[in-house]
Amino acid sequence: MDSRELRLLFVVASAVVFVDTMFYAAVVPLLPTLTHELHLSKASAGVLTAGYAAGTLIGSIPAGMLAAEAGPRNTIYTGLFLMGASSLAFGLVDNIVLLDAARFVQGVGGACTWAGSLAWLIGEWPAERRGSAIGGALAAGIGGALFGPVIGTLAQAIGRAPVFSAVVLVAGALAFAVALLPAPSPQPPQPGPRRLFAELRRPGIALGMWLVTLPAIASGMINVLAPLRLSALGASAAGIGATFLIAAGAEALISPAVGDVSDRRGRMFPLRIGLAAAAAVLLCFTVSETVLVVAGVVVLAAVALGSFWAPAMAMLSDAAESRGIGLGYAMALINLAWASGQVIGAGGGGALAKATGDGVPFAISAALCAGTLGLMLVRPVRAALPR
Repeated sequence: MDSRELRLLFVVASAVVFVDTMFYAAVVPLLPTLTHELHLSKASAGVLTAGYAAGTLIGSIPAGMLAAEAGPRNTIYTGLFLMGASSLAFGLVDNIVLLDAARFVQGVGGACTWAGSLAWLIGEWPAERRGSAIGGALAAGIGGALFGPVIGTLAQAIGRAPVFSAVVLVAGALAFAVALLPAPSPQPPQPGPRRLFAELRRPGIALGMWLVTLPAIASGMINVLAPLRLSALGASAAGIGATFLIAAGAEALISPAVGDVSDRRGRMFPLRIGLAAAAAVLLCFTVSETVLVVAGVVVLAAVALGSFWAPAMAMLSDAAESRGIGLGYAMALINLAWASGQVIGAGGGGALAKATGDGVPFAISAALCAGTLGLMLVRPVRAALPR
């Protein structure tokens, strides 16, 4: 592709992930109201939040196979169809089982849109600028998360039905834009899932997946427990939405810069900083009993966790490609890692918080960050890791 076609691809791929994450994050300010209206426990609220991630978990490998065999374009079409249908259902039903199912289907669609968009984008981008490309696309995705709470707050004000029904029109417009893109470059024959799972023993692939899983665990817990804690302290739905809006904005600002740093200084440099910062911030989540301080911790946590995504995903893409694994399958591994962390963080974190209080799951998450950093600094382990 020439430079103009690359720019067009970047814009369309970014728009697809923007819209996907926007409607994924829209549930955040709705969570306290849904919890009250449907009489949900923290564990049930966690299941609702984790439904998207569960769908992404189940759909990650099939989406990667679809991207490798049918091509990124068809994979994005599939994701957009599922996103439109599930969002329409989420806007119209009032039964918790059906809402959980809608979130699950939306997650399967998200696995397809992310696998197709990023595999297409990274496959056409120069390898030495991969971190920057991923960082830029992630910034768009985070921007979607930034506007998601605004959409949720709007749905809180005027109703879920009109807001979530509009996704059908948005998905159709995006599908039309995808159809205008030039054809992706052909890919070599790809290994089957058995070979893919065998490669998980490779240090670069295993570490890359863990460094995607770890911030997903923490962010999954925050997405469930932070709105409920803020609401308990007196924050309104608008205040909760504003908190996550600012947090996502801060994360979107740093993501391209972190990707660029990972290209110039190596993947491990920003990851070590992020691990140290995340360990410290997560311990502060339950210290304060005021809305402003808890909101500030949410913002700082978003910044710390945002330093993981671009370098970890670039590391995993580099390692997969060096082993002859195509980028469709690399995106499947990224989706698998992210979704596993979200399910553990949102579902497991909510259940653990119900049993023990909010402090325990956040302390465990902080300990995982500190332990990972300590392991990476041990000389024999450090020598075996990629830059």
